[in-house]
Formats: sequence, structure tokens, C-alpha cells
Amino acid sequence: MTTAATLLSPQLLLAALVTGLVYALVALGLNLIYGTMRLLNIAHGELVMIGAYAAFWLFTLAAVPPPVAMLVAVALAALLGHAVFAGLFRGILVSTTVIERIEANSLLLFFGISVVLQNLVALAFTSNIRAYRYLDGVIDFGPVAIAGNRLLVFAVALAVTLGAIAYLRFTMTGLAIKALIQNRDAAALVGIDVARIQHIAFCAGFAVAGLAGALISMIEQTTPFMGFSFTMAAFVVIILGGLGNLGGSLAGGLILGALETYGVALTAPSYQAILIYGVFIAVLLWRPQGLFGGRRAGR
Repeated sequence: MTTAATLLSPQLLLAALVTGLVYALVALGLNLIYGTMRLLNIAHGELVMIGAYAAFWLFTLAAVPPPVAMLVAVALAALLGHAVFAGLFRGILVSTTVIERIEANSLLLFFGISVVLQNLVALAFTSNIRAYRYLDGVIDFGPVAIAGNRLLVFAVALAVTLGAIAYLRFTMTGLAIKALIQNRDAAALVGIDVARIQHIAFCAGFAVAGLAGALISMIEQTTPFMGFSFTMAAFVVIILGGLGNLGGSLAGGLILGALETYGVALTAPSYQAILIYGVFIAVLLWRPQGLFGGRRAGR
């Protein structure tokens, strides 16, 4: 296939859209946590991994369909988010000095959580690669063919991402989250319960990651160490889209999906990391608030 034919291939475009929406969904949860609490949650990918394992075991042991397992993964991840928030952050939110110190050291804190989760899962389930087949029949749409599971991933990821954007724009809690992302001190001054909103955003961020993992388990292999690549992809998407800009994150996810899909198709899989992180560094240096982020969102 020539270069022009590759670029114009509807099959490749569809693959880029599916990948981009998965990245946007993963980044959505990270954006909520980092935006509201300024915590560098590098364990975010491990939440994706937990969601993937939940879907895998529910399907293989209890024949629970993945669409139902998604709800279980969401509940499990949200419960874990509540436990982490209550155990580590709720008591220190009253102290500005302590929370600022935790924010500064959040990279190390979540690195420890990441290592603990990886090794607990490896001990419980071994490091063997897990996978299952669900809706893997091919559906034809004219010149484009797509597996049923990828179509399901596409539909759910798009619906959840657009629903989250609408929620933050048209509901009181959503507007409070956006205010907190822009300026925590100003949000507190106008009467927003900062601790409550942070708690909601924290649990929601975990829940969305669990949902993303359940979706990913249908189209990719599951291992205890799969999370790191999704964490890095989520940070790239946030930098591209702008902190707190969920619409920008959707666009950023699609851009990253296109870069990965078309870059690999036109070059080789070995160039994937160079392409993605090269663009990441360029945007970080040229426009640190993101391609679609405003000045306030970037602070």
C-alpha cells in the first residue's frame, strides 16, 4: 500500500479513533484527580489494570458479560478511590501546609501505590498474560470492517467522555469541579465545599479508570504491569488538551491515537514512543497550557 493510500485508508482512520477514544477516557480520570487536587497520580494505569482484571475474571469464572462487568469494575475502582482518599487525604485537607507538602511529594506517594498494586496483583494472579474473546466477530460497514468488541469500546468510550463533558458544563457539581480545577482558593471563597468536591472527583477519577480497564480487556491482553503505558499516555493527552479542559482532552486523545496509529503504519512499531513523546516534549516546551487550554487551566 502506498503512503497516500495508507493515509486515506478508512480502516486506519477507524483504528485511530478507537485508540484515541480509549486514551481520552483514561486521561479523563487522571485529569479530574490532577485538576482538583494537583496530585501526580502515576498509579492511574494500575487502576486501569484492576478494571481489566475485574472484567477478565468475571467473564471467565462467572460468565458475566463485559458490559455488566464494566459496572462492577467502576464500583470496585470507586470504592478503592474512596478508601485511598479517606485513608490518605481526608485528614490532611484541613492543613494547607501538609496538603501542599503531599502535593509536592505525590509522585513518590503514588509510585509506591503503583508498585504495591502491581505486586499484589502479580502475587494473586501470577504474571501470566490473560485474555478472553468477546464479540470478536467482524462487522462490515461498506469498505470498513471492525470487530464487535472494538465497536463496543468505541461507543462506550465516546458516550462516557461526552457525558462527562456535559456533566461538568451543565450541573452544579460539575461546575464546582471546574471551578476547583481553575482555582482552589477562589472556589473555597465562593462557598464551594472543597473537601467534598475533591472526594467526588477523586472517586470519579478512579471509577473512570476502572471502566477504561474493563473496555481495554476486551481488545488487549491483561498483565499486572500493563498500567505504565496508559499512565504515560494519559499525561500526554492532558498536556495536549490542557489541564481541566475535558473537551481538549478528547481532542488530545484523538491526536495521540492518530499519531500512534498512523505513525506506526507509516514507519515501524519501534518509532511509536519517539513519535508520541517527541510531540509531548514539543507541546510542553512551546505551549505548556496545552493546545486547547487557556492560561488559567495551565497553572
